[in-house]
Amino acid sequence: MLKKGSKLYSILTGTCPKCMNESMYVDKNLLHIGSVLKMHEKCSHCGLKYQIEPSFFYGAMYVSYGLNVAIGIATFIISYMFFKTDIQTSFIAIIISLIFSFPIVLRWSRNIYINMFVTYDPNTKNK
Repeated sequence: MLKKGSKLYSILTGTCPKCMNESMYVDKNLLHIGSVLKMHEKCSHCGLKYQIEPSFFYGAMYVSYGLNVAIGIATFIISYMFFKTDIQTSFIAIIISLIFSFPIVLRWSRNIYINMFVTYDPNTKNK
């Protein structure tokens, strides 16, 4: 399921969607908030330019919105339905979960967005 060549592999690992040999990000650590979105300009293996067109990753904001809504709904269901908390506590739980998932959502939204436009090519030659 999570092997090289699948979209899920590229999305979860942040590797180049075309060759899947290199991370798209300069710093792989999500805890370094200042560099969470710093990306290489292009893949050193296949030469894919990550910024396909000017302002390409603005579209990732829509993906980010969807991911944040899903996290918010899941947090609400878990806190309100399973832990039987009141509404106010549930919304506090949503805010806390969105704050802690912030770096993951930022990267995953970019990973999902670029994987919508670039497909894996096993015959990609090294640059």
